[in-house]
Amino acid sequence: MVKLTIDGQQVEVKEGSTILDATKKLNIWIPTLCHHPDQAVKANCRMCVVDVEGQRVLQPSCAFPVTEGMVVHTHSQKVRSARSNILELILAHHNQDCLHCPRNENCELRIIAEKMGFNKKLRFPLHIKEGMDTSSPSIVRDLSKCINCGRCEYACNEIQTVFAITKENRSFDTLYTTPFGMDLASSPCINCGQCVQACPVGALTIHDDTEKVWQAIDSDKLVVAQVAPAVRITLAEALGEEPGSISTGRLVTAMKQLGIDVVFDTDFTADLTIMEEGTELLGRINNGGVLPMITSCSPGWIKFCETYYPDHLANLSTCKSPQAMFGALLKTYYANKIGKKPQDIYSVSIMPCTAKKYEANRPELGRDGYADIDVVLTVQELAKMIKSAGINYKDLPDTQFDDPFGLGTGAGEIFGATGGVMEAALRSVYEIVTGEELKNLDFTEVRGFEGIKEATVPVGNLNVKVAVAHGLGNARKLMDAVRAKQVDYHFIEIMACPGGCIGGGGNPIKNWEKMAKRLKAVYEEDKNLPRRKSHENPAVSELYKQFLGEPNGHKSHELLHTHYFNRSDILK
Repeated sequence: MVKLTIDGQQVEVKEGSTILDATKKLNIWIPTLCHHPDQAVKANCRMCVVDVEGQRVLQPSCAFPVTEGMVVHTHSQKVRSARSNILELILAHHNQDCLHCPRNENCELRIIAEKMGFNKKLRFPLHIKEGMDTSSPSIVRDLSKCINCGRCEYACNEIQTVFAITKENRSFDTLYTTPFGMDLASSPCINCGQCVQACPVGALTIHDDTEKVWQAIDSDKLVVAQVAPAVRITLAEALGEEPGSISTGRLVTAMKQLGIDVVFDTDFTADLTIMEEGTELLGRINNGGVLPMITSCSPGWIKFCETYYPDHLANLSTCKSPQAMFGALLKTYYANKIGKKPQDIYSVSIMPCTAKKYEANRPELGRDGYADIDVVLTVQELAKMIKSAGINYKDLPDTQFDDPFGLGTGAGEIFGATGGVMEAALRSVYEIVTGEELKNLDFTEVRGFEGIKEATVPVGNLNVKVAVAHGLGNARKLMDAVRAKQVDYHFIEIMACPGGCIGGGGNPIKNWEKMAKRLKAVYEEDKNLPRRKSHENPAVSELYKQFLGEPNGHKSHELLHTHYFNRSDILK
């Protein structure tokens, strides 16, 4: 342990800690912009400088290690003046049209300026970068707001290993952009939105589709929404409540008050996915099919595989994602059931994931000239609509999801967390194969935030070898091992976003502390549901009886399965 003095207060911290770590222990606020608790230290912005006795110049507290007996001043006149100058220089290169910025409420730059009491007129002429890229269905880039913190590049290249963001030039001319200046839609971007999560300002934001939904609500169409499992965990947080607050019934009420006619639960098609995917896995194992089979629920992962691992497209499950399955059923089975033409139904998905916007635009997810999903809203966008409508979310009563797709199980709910799809599949596959009831439904070996998890699960006479990866940097490591034939699995789950869907780019801005609370809530919701196994969902059984026939049958393949494309040309 190391003892030091900060602003006259003594503190003891672990050896190797930074000054910033020590100030947090004393609840001393230090402004930071390039620093992110889940990323490596960059020390780019210099907003966090402090005065260390014995040092000739001010030092960045995020990068400067503590030493025994060190004396630090965090708000001396010298420090205040330096920070003010740095902030002024940043603002001189930042578009200050804050009223129209999607990050207005939670912009870290604006919050710092407010906390520092910065209210003077800029001494420097405003000189901002030009460039607005709206080509992506998921993400909007506004170079005029970029502050060159480097957090987006770290998220994209170091965590996700997608390499859709690159740093060009130096000093005044530094630019974070796409390779070769291509638009985002033409780049290797897989739409995961982790750059949006990392950005402290409004330089990277979610492509806002709320106006499309407002127009649909005001039209003659029947507006039907599906709500992903993770949304009930993160929506209340987006509206100011504690991370991990579960608000299933309230979110249905809010959506009805917005004017959405029918609200269904995507947990239903998560259960349906398990029936299709589990049957597909057993078919591959028993009939010499391509193994390992890899889950296909995460559209960001699918595009990543199509781009970087096209030689393993045959390993992907042919099952559509739960969102895509729901879209297909809404415009076929449900439309026929209520006597509507598919074109008279406006299909809205509420998702934690920016890549779902991209997925909805895939041409194979539709038929007869119409798309299965008309629009995807993220958690942030739904929260925006609720706030703009003046709805007091905290005090809303609970409302049940609508029938016939309002019933989900705990297995469907845990799709929101890394390892959840694998655990849900194992719960059903075990009982279907053995005919025995599982004594313990909790497959804890595939839970948690470890980057890659492995397990061997006895299922009848077969030891099923499984692996789980979350975050595409971990997926790359796992897929490189598969490509090199260094591992031997039957089944692999991959989620593009760190932590799974609860870490999706469309959720409220995260860190791992918040993620731990979200994860706990996922498993609480699972345990509180009366049914926890997909094959015991009576609504799914009724759908097969009335419409689909059997899992992996002809009708299921026609509506619920898909195909993939080699997109590696984008790398050439």
